[in-house]
Amino acid sequence: MKHFIRTGIQRLAARNEVFVGGLAARADVSAAILLLRPVSIQTPLIRIGGQGDGGYLLPDDLDGIDACFSPGVDDVATFETQLARDYHIPCFLADASVDRSPSEHPLITFEKKLIGSDPSENFIGLEDWVAQRQAGTGDLVLQIDVEGAEFDIFAHLSDATLMRFRTIVIELHHLHNLFSRGALPLIASFFRKLTKFHHVVHLHPNNCAPAVTRNGISVPPLLEVTLHRKDRCILTHRQLSFPHSLDRPNVNEMLDIELPSCWR
Repeated sequence: MKHFIRTGIQRLAARNEVFVGGLAARADVSAAILLLRPVSIQTPLIRIGGQGDGGYLLPDDLDGIDACFSPGVDDVATFETQLARDYHIPCFLADASVDRSPSEHPLITFEKKLIGSDPSENFIGLEDWVAQRQAGTGDLVLQIDVEGAEFDIFAHLSDATLMRFRTIVIELHHLHNLFSRGALPLIASFFRKLTKFHHVVHLHPNNCAPAVTRNGISVPPLLEVTLHRKDRCILTHRQLSFPHSLDRPNVNEMLDIELPSCWR
């Protein structure tokens, strides 16, 4: 597991059974979930990376991408390896919890740093990291799995940098805290920023933890989310299927988790 600073979301409610400020109203939880409701787009989804953890679905819209930024690496980089090998996209990886990149490729650059707002030398902000790497002036891909630090990272991300990411693939953590009256406003604000310029085009629960149910609403604690910038999307009326035919369980030894109906 990667190690990152504890965010405000994590501090508010670290356990499924603890809801700071009491249980949030059902209508408020439903409204937050609605912010991440996926849409159908004309561009087909493809799978990049391995068949288990580390493989993700994203739109087949990679032409002209200047670089991929991947905060949170651990020991899996099949996603970045395929982008570098098959699409010739430079990939920048960062993670202070490991000493080196799990993949060696000329287009992969690794930094032993954490991405976040902490002022210590071990940390660098996503905004600064993108600027320092001088990854062209065009579109980027963001693949982020930082064990809950995503809330802090996006809180300090400018609209200008956010809009550079044509595609965002993010694993969200601690989503059971949606049921906490204290945490819900922070999570909903994060959802609004995440979808300000992007449509959600795919959801897939990580099957390492079961869904948490309160008041008839089920929430996967860990959820893989794919977003595509709105100006690149042509919406369709096609019915979405969950799981997608390209989805695979994160933990192969366990059954995959069906996306609860309230998220569709």
